[in-house]
Amino acid sequence: MIGKLLPAIVAKWPREDAGQTIWIQQDNAPSHVPAHDEQFATAVTQTGFDIRIMKQPPNSPDMNALDLGFFASLQSLVDDTNPRNIDELIEQVHKEYRKYNPTVLNRVFLTLQGCFIEVMKDGGNRYKVPHMGKGRLEALGILPKTLSCERQLYERTMEILANI
Repeated sequence: MIGKLLPAIVAKWPREDAGQTIWIQQDNAPSHVPAHDEQFATAVTQTGFDIRIMKQPPNSPDMNALDLGFFASLQSLVDDTNPRNIDELIEQVHKEYRKYNPTVLNRVFLTLQGCFIEVMKDGGNRYKVPHMGKGRLEALGILPKTLSCERQLYERTMEILANI
């Protein structure tokens, strides 16, 4: 994460959004970097960005952008290349990752943000994954980069979380 992910974020993050918090979401595998890892925190400080680590909520694949669409999308691209052995597979994964279209990935993050908003509205896990017609909005040139939620919903959610 320090050697590859942080430099990639610094190089590619839109400058107009540089002051916003960047969240790196990991699943709950024990091999991942802890949220308060000192070495990671030191490396983040050197970037000038506000980058934080969070864990995926347990048993919530809809809350993980990677599970929600990125891995499946990347896998389908790699499968189309028909790698014959593990070395070719690794090479193809790297190749497809490097040329991956960020516009496609933005769709995954919009769905993730929509799930977050629906969870806040519902107060639990009885929500439905929202559909917003991303393809149509993209064709019209009005697909947003981020979703926003109403201040009242945010404040109510923060109040609920403070009382847990």
